[in-house]
Amino acid sequence: MEPWEMREWFGDFLDALNRHDLDDLGGFLDPAVRRAHLPAGADAWLDDYADLLHGFPDWQWKRIQVLVEDDRLAVHLRGGGTHTGRFAHSTATRARVSIASFAMYRIVGGRIVEASGTDDAAQIRAAIG
Repeated sequence: MEPWEMREWFGDFLDALNRHDLDDLGGFLDPAVRRAHLPAGADAWLDDYADLLHGFPDWQWKRIQVLVEDDRLAVHLRGGGTHTGRFAHSTATRARVSIASFAMYRIVGGRIVEASGTDDAAQIRAAIG
């Protein structure tokens, strides 16, 4: 993909995240996607995102910065939502959470094959106590 195509691809990925469309989101992930310090595979990624949405049904991501180099994306996002459901063994606190997220993705054939970055779940757990 050309850099402009990678930026457009990421826009579509972010849209799927913000629509909470797990089926569409799965199309952006390689079935064996590797995530640093997290279980590998698209199913594990989707399960983790479903858990986030269960605890924060209004969760949204905002793109701050996207850098493209060859088959890699570096992204800075801002995520936020209201804790109205169970997340990470915590009952709803109704707390509004806002986090900064930094991630690196390697894209092959229009799918994420490798991902690493900040531990968003740890930031969220810290914010809800």
